[in-house]
Amino acid sequence: MIVTLQTQAIQTLDQVRAFVTGNLPVSFTLTDRPSAHAWMADALRRYDYKHAARADRGVLRQYLTKATGLSRAQVTRWITQFLMHGRIEDRRGTPIAPFARRYTADDIRLLAEVDALHGTLSGSIMRKLCERALRVHGDARFERLATISNGHLYNLRGHKTYQAICGSFDKTRPVANAIGERRKPVPDGRPGYLRVDSVHQGDLDGIKGVYLINAVDEVTQCQCICAVERISEAFLLPVLAAMMAAFPDVATSRNMFVIRGFHSDNGSEYINKQAAKLLEKLLIEQTKSRSRQSNDNALAESKNASTVRKHLGYSHIPQHLAGAVNEFTAGALSPYLNYHRPCHFPTECTDK
Repeated sequence: MIVTLQTQAIQTLDQVRAFVTGNLPVSFTLTDRPSAHAWMADALRRYDYKHAARADRGVLRQYLTKATGLSRAQVTRWITQFLMHGRIEDRRGTPIAPFARRYTADDIRLLAEVDALHGTLSGSIMRKLCERALRVHGDARFERLATISNGHLYNLRGHKTYQAICGSFDKTRPVANAIGERRKPVPDGRPGYLRVDSVHQGDLDGIKGVYLINAVDEVTQCQCICAVERISEAFLLPVLAAMMAAFPDVATSRNMFVIRGFHSDNGSEYINKQAAKLLEKLLIEQTKSRSRQSNDNALAESKNASTVRKHLGYSHIPQHLAGAVNEFTAGALSPYLNYHRPCHFPTECTDK
């Protein structure tokens, strides 16, 4: 229902202004929407809204908004409809005109046919094939597909017509790797459970920088940072072996704990047979982060920012300087972090 105005008392624009300012008492009645449309069109004709001055139009717009109780945007749409067609109608039941389709069902079938022949290649490659079919081979069927965007090509692949022709498809299958156990390590207050992560010192003109291996003990916060030229078995295994041997010496001269656990993300630099063989030889338990559990390796990630990035920054360091960087991180930075820089760490107490 629309709140509508008994307009016998309002005949001039001055009376409209008085109503808008709230100085003129007027009675209201409830009526249906078609009556509201007819009243508004009659008011626009009576006050000659089409030829009214700008200031008078603003007053009339406020008058209609206040009288009907509708929003300013809705009243504007009705006024626009009146100016274009000379009447106001309720168009809520009118179906919305759809956007014009550029790619037809024939284009979708043609794309499905080409995908079936080539084995569903990537979008960028499929765009190039459609372009070559038109420009090189002169196939007029590819006139629209030759200029399709990469994103809309995947939209067409999701169409039911495409799926009905091209058949079923499988989702990406997860890689099953038996190396390491997917769980968060539970040290139970015992030192020797390491959290390990890699930090890359950026690229410069397509040239890779050094990689930093950051290992942190969960309980004592003992930390060891090493640098390698590349993330590969030839460079990483000697550093990991040296890191395992250095941790008790870095932590305390009395060898109060030994390495019991090695936790990392699912990167291939740590989840491989050679690294697993090394850890198994040292009787070290290997675990890896779980999917969608970002806190599994949060300790190493936080140390990447608070220690590695803080002291070495984000700038590119060439790979041939990995030896000098490792001499600094293992010989100076790690002893500084463990012996000389104060560090806060929590003490956990389990009640009954």
